[in-house]
Amino acid sequence: MDYNRLLENIYQAILPYAQEGKQASYIPELAKVNPDQFGMCIHTIYGEVAAIEQADTRFSIQSISKVFALAMCLSIKGDDLWTKVGKEPSGTAFNSLVQLEVEHGIPRNPFINAGAIVIADLLLTHLENPEADFLRFVREVSCNDSIDYNKEVALSERKEGYLNAAIVNLLKYHGTIENDIEDVLHFYFMMCSIEMSCRELSQAFLVFANHRRRFDYAGITLTSSQVKRINAIMQTCGFYDEAGEFAYLVGLPGKSGVGGGIVAIYPLQYSVAVWCPRLNSKGNSVMGIKALELLTTETQSSIF
Repeated sequence: MDYNRLLENIYQAILPYAQEGKQASYIPELAKVNPDQFGMCIHTIYGEVAAIEQADTRFSIQSISKVFALAMCLSIKGDDLWTKVGKEPSGTAFNSLVQLEVEHGIPRNPFINAGAIVIADLLLTHLENPEADFLRFVREVSCNDSIDYNKEVALSERKEGYLNAAIVNLLKYHGTIENDIEDVLHFYFMMCSIEMSCRELSQAFLVFANHRRRFDYAGITLTSSQVKRINAIMQTCGFYDEAGEFAYLVGLPGKSGVGGGIVAIYPLQYSVAVWCPRLNSKGNSVMGIKALELLTTETQSSIF
């Protein structure tokens, strides 16, 4: 298949949606990003690569980082992880306090903010150098040692992160997290502040697309079964309270972030990343979802 031609055709087809939505202005540093950018890249497990537009422009991956954190934590904790966080879709906003209170401090899944904060706490407990170890893992799966945190973005998130602070305090109240509140928030925001391009994200997620390949990166090892189960959680929980709509339209496991990025995989075939900062009301990239919907329609590559 000529993926370059396919991606270019997809881009032309979705241009009518280019002005829909707006960037995540509640994070001051993200509000400064030019919203009229678009990039897309696909890697197949057979070594094919195709990229268009700003596929090499780095952006804040935000909640996409939660997949990397989950992989690390599942490697360390195994099934004991699920005593601290669930595996169910939330059906509520990614930063909901109400659901967390009703369910006594056990987050629904590792991709909503409360769940990712619990994962951050566990990594703080079990890693000798959490920030360095997390970054080393991301760099290794991405095959790129230049990937780094954007400390200005992390500071910006902490400065305005009142709701996340409320979440972490509620978790602490229920005994779900162990470490100091400020330490947990700092590490959580640092993970979200990693900057990557579509090309780097697509490369990184090949390790989830090809569960038949040995998963051993920076000392983090997963079984084939564990990789497939991470994919299952991406399928059901990767898009906040729009996970069902994404499954219906696109039909691939994936994860979005409020920086405008989306990454998705077609198991044993490819991984694909797309980026456009303009978000819909659910916090997902408008152009990104449209692009992936057309990709699976044109290639007939949905998992269903």
